[in-house]
Amino acid sequence: MERDAGVRADRLVLYVRTGCHLCAEARQVLAEVTAELGTGWCEVDIDQHEDAERLAELYGELVPVVIVDGVQQGYWRIDGARVRRALAGPA
Repeated sequence: MERDAGVRADRLVLYVRTGCHLCAEARQVLAEVTAELGTGWCEVDIDQHEDAERLAELYGELVPVVIVDGVQQGYWRIDGARVRRALAGPA
């Protein structure tokens, strides 16, 4: 998980679950994209979150899920190009 001072890390959110092998791949994709763009991101484990029941309802079968500026940009296999395009838009 990356966080940069002065950068809105919540602009890019990765929803994961413990033991999810696709989540590890998604982390790598986001690490590469955010390193290129100089932005931050945050990760939410839906099973450990205080609102776990609601998040499991929304994302439970889809993890990993990537949200940029409140809009879902992908799930299961994350497309780095799509995340880059979404981040290039207005914050």
